[in-house]
Amino acid sequence: MPQLKLLEDFIALVRAGSFVRAAEQRHVTHPAFGRRIRALETWIGAPLVDRSTLPATLTPQGETVYKTACQIVEQLNRVRYQARDAQCGGHGHLRIATGRSLARTLVADWIGRLHKGRKPVLKPGTQIDITTGMMADMAKLMAQGKTDMLCCYEHQALSLELLSDQFAYMTLATDKLVPVCQARPDGTLHYALTDRPGTSLPLIAYTEGLAMARILGDRLQSYPYPLVTALRCDSLDTAMGSVLKGLGIAWLPLSMVTGECRRGTLAQLGSRSDEITFEVRLYRPRRQLSDLAEAVWSFTQQPRAR
Repeated sequence: MPQLKLLEDFIALVRAGSFVRAAEQRHVTHPAFGRRIRALETWIGAPLVDRSTLPATLTPQGETVYKTACQIVEQLNRVRYQARDAQCGGHGHLRIATGRSLARTLVADWIGRLHKGRKPVLKPGTQIDITTGMMADMAKLMAQGKTDMLCCYEHQALSLELLSDQFAYMTLATDKLVPVCQARPDGTLHYALTDRPGTSLPLIAYTEGLAMARILGDRLQSYPYPLVTALRCDSLDTAMGSVLKGLGIAWLPLSMVTGECRRGTLAQLGSRSDEITFEVRLYRPRRQLSDLAEAVWSFTQQPRAR
């Protein structure tokens, strides 16, 4: 339905208030986005945007089309949700986008809680699709309406393009990256954070593009330690395994290493100033979602659900 995509483009333009920002949200070039809006105006048969003003404003016809477009898109989405649920035997269908490590840990625990209780939100037969990847790609899925919810890391070094007027979020957890290394059987440490001249400390870093790479990279610039990248890992699990083998120092989530530190196989290094606090957030579109997705969101907002 090409006209529907044009209506969605127009809604994005009105809400973003800028051709450039709207084009970024729709993941097309600025010229291509401008052609789409002109194509919609040709199809409607009237100008919708007054381009003589800065910023561009809607014409009277544009105001009418915008209100109608919002109603049409919302109604069609509701029909899609109903059809999708019917295809799943009436048990519902939930789409979640997240990272690989989060999918294995926090998201898996969260889904488990949704299945429990006297009146579980997720019933037997409910279809759940979990898509994992780099957070920038997962954010695009959210912006394109291809997932119901996005579970991701949040830190000032990250910049997910999810505008507050279009997306809501809640904080699922707060954690922190802490420097750790392997501890020998006799209790001595394989490495120690030091700023002594001439010392070289092997760093287990993260592949460029990963959220953790950006969070850690933002802070590494201010650390005085002579860290030299020895390995780059594409997941927290790989970094964890590398630390356990004594291959270097890594910044890993405290929740992930607490058990190993208690067993004495890993040791936390440095001080509180070397820790990096971050959040895990759950995002959703502000528009109406399926009944199942709305129920999941409401349940997760309750303090006892966390």
